[in-house]
Amino acid sequence: MKLSEIVEVLQAEVLYGEDLDRIEIKQACGSDLMSDVLCYSMRGSLLLTGLTNPQAVRTAEMSEISAVCFVRGKKPPAETVDLARKNEIPLLLCAHSMYLACGKLYSTGVLGCDDRCE
Repeated sequence: MKLSEIVEVLQAEVLYGEDLDRIEIKQACGSDLMSDVLCYSMRGSLLLTGLTNPQAVRTAEMSEISAVCFVRGKKPPAETVDLARKNEIPLLLCAHSMYLACGKLYSTGVLGCDDRCE
């Protein structure tokens, strides 16, 4: 699914990002624990999180995550948006809970990331 379609499904606001039609998202992961994201996320996935500090963007960069969506209407500070801009990682903001956002994406065919840690 194109990131631009995900914006529509989640009724999300684009905080940073351009040319969202070129970014393909096949998997998504939802977590506020960045250690879990490092463990089980997949390259090219979408991260859904309520963690708005720069660590979310740093984790996305390290994990080669394509985009980050902040849930529960949580707005990131300017330093988080600036870091995303520097690293060219699109940022979205949606009002849905993480549970509902993940469910909406799953119902449209976006898969979850495999749980590779035990």
